[in-house]
Amino acid sequence: MNARWAMMAVAGITATEVRSIHWSPYDRVRVVLGIGPAWYDVGAADFDFPPLALLAIQFPVMGILELKRIRGWLDTGKSGVVDQFPWDPMGMNSDGMAVKEIKNGRLAMIAFVGIVVQAIVYREGPVAALKDHVTDPFGCNMASNIMSIPEHLASL
Repeated sequence: MNARWAMMAVAGITATEVRSIHWSPYDRVRVVLGIGPAWYDVGAADFDFPPLALLAIQFPVMGILELKRIRGWLDTGKSGVVDQFPWDPMGMNSDGMAVKEIKNGRLAMIAFVGIVVQAIVYREGPVAALKDHVTDPFGCNMASNIMSIPEHLASL
């Protein structure tokens, strides 16, 4: 399950940065102009949504869905959605695909940790860092970035 979340997170972070999509808490709409917080600043933004209302909706809905999922898994031993076990709309349920999913998920978890550490230290996303590296491969690489970590941390 963690691997699937990591795969979605890496794809979502990269896609939103490529398309310059940010959530604007001011307009409550998706803004394509890059206005509003980046993905790593969204936790500090005030969206003016009461947390108790979110919890009042999220707990019952997720509880019902998770209850159906666990009951289906206990009955069939397979993962599924609502009342379809196993859930395989594309016909890709095989042992070979399970191994590929695990390998890609492990890679995504490592990539997510790298993206998060990079965002904490340098305050930029993966696409911006790739652009910096392509522009100046000898001045912006792993060795030069490791040497400049104290400078970046001091400026936070």
